[in-house]
Amino acid sequence: MNHWLMKSEPDVFSIDDLARKKRSAWDGVRNYQARNFMRDGMKIGDLILFYHSNAEPSGIAGIAKVASAAYPDPTQFDKKSEYFDPKATKEKPIWQLVDVEFVEKFKAVLPLERIKVEPELSEMPLVQKGTRLSVMPVSHAEWQTILRLAKS
Repeated sequence: MNHWLMKSEPDVFSIDDLARKKRSAWDGVRNYQARNFMRDGMKIGDLILFYHSNAEPSGIAGIAKVASAAYPDPTQFDKKSEYFDPKATKEKPIWQLVDVEFVEKFKAVLPLERIKVEPELSEMPLVQKGTRLSVMPVSHAEWQTILRLAKS
């Protein structure tokens, strides 16, 4: 099983929104590397750290899991969507997504500032300067450290 971190702005889609819906398509990703992680790396059942970005505080709010194999993001074909891509066609889609399913909301958001000072997390892409990926892998050791911090 692989582990992942996926970012969402809570005013757009939060852990509470996912808890209410139970399952949702993770649409609108428009970064090739993030798309490739969803398309090529994610497997059904992989666990996800649900990260609230551009929030007060920004941080990890809970856990979700991958609930589907990757499939074409329908927003790329919708001319009314902010995620419309005129280069994408149904025959040759560019953007992929996975469905995610709610697992758990943490009692409190684990703030980015706390994550940054944890030596065991110093190599995590989330804390690297210039990393703006919305989907990224998390090592098993990083996963365990995050869970320990979130539960303490």
